[in-house]
Amino acid sequence: MDIHWRNTQKPARFFAVDARAFFAIFLFLVHARLWTFMFACVIMAFFWILERRGLTFEAACRSFRSWILGRNRPANLGRYKRHWIDFG
Repeated sequence: MDIHWRNTQKPARFFAVDARAFFAIFLFLVHARLWTFMFACVIMAFFWILERRGLTFEAACRSFRSWILGRNRPANLGRYKRHWIDFG
């Protein structure tokens, strides 16, 4: 057997693209129109670009989220900070 546990993290492939692109291909196969063909091509190009950059879809989502949030991410929000109270 040439199946090892280290291969379990590899992304699923559908021919030359990520397997998630198959949903767009399937949409085109079920509803064959020009816009579904273009949608499938855009999705396949998107996954190809991610693969060329060395990212999986999950890693790209995490990278996009960190880009949206920015550099300054405090550990505690201001509304959760405790303030001094003077009872005297």
